[in-house]
Amino acid sequence: MQILTTAAGLQAYTEQARRAGKRVGLVPTMGALHAGHLQLVQAARADCDEVIASLFVNPTQFNNAEDFRLYPRLPEADAALLAPAGCTALFVPSVPEMYPQPTVLRFDFGALEQVMEGAHRPGHFNGVATVVSKLFHLARPHRAYFGQKDWQQVAVIRQLVADLSFDLEIVACPTIREADGLAMSSRNLRLGADARAAAPLLHQVLEAAAEHVRQGVLPAQVRADAERTLAHEPLVTPEYFEVADAQTLQPLEKYVTGRAVVLCLAAHLGGVRLIDNVMVGAGA
Repeated sequence: MQILTTAAGLQAYTEQARRAGKRVGLVPTMGALHAGHLQLVQAARADCDEVIASLFVNPTQFNNAEDFRLYPRLPEADAALLAPAGCTALFVPSVPEMYPQPTVLRFDFGALEQVMEGAHRPGHFNGVATVVSKLFHLARPHRAYFGQKDWQQVAVIRQLVADLSFDLEIVACPTIREADGLAMSSRNLRLGADARAAAPLLHQVLEAAAEHVRQGVLPAQVRADAERTLAHEPLVTPEYFEVADAQTLQPLEKYVTGRAVVLCLAAHLGGVRLIDNVMVGAGA
């Protein structure tokens, strides 16, 4: 596995691969890797000849300076995991390498970012779109791989690809969970013992809500029931729970035949913010 630290080095590596007729897969990450990330690498390896993983804690997508400061950084451990999973090149740039000058361009994803994560983390998706655009330009992948846990991010990136005509395919892989249902996340490393013990409640609430959706319980009632259950756990501070159209991400007041529903939540546990989601219907 090659280690690349400069934009020029990444461009040269992938350009050589393309000239040799190889398919290039990209797995953008912020590091502190877990089985969910490795699943993306393995999926890329099954599809592509070259698999580029990036490790970069992107400052422009954090609207909370403390969250950025505390985000886990384990580059040596991450590198040791990537090669066995099928990664052929690791891109580990510095902040000045990715942002040689402050960015002025601003992305606006309209209704897609006016709900859930976008509503609660102003500027977050602008930062995501900025860094992902840079990675797409530098790596020129045929396919890029993202996890379903960040479903709103996947929707925003699909819109980015469509609007800017990036010549690549976005592949979304299922959320990988711990044995007790907690969605794997780099932020889980920051959970204290009590918060970790309470964390499976998030998935339990989502699964209960999914069953209510299948039974035809109206979205407003599904939201109310989920919020009530979350509020009963003193270690959990809910931020939002939403019943939304899986494609547009707009909140639902009633279900539409043939349209998948996504149930999304965000909550704080012991000062750590976690998100999760479950899809219902339309082949989910």
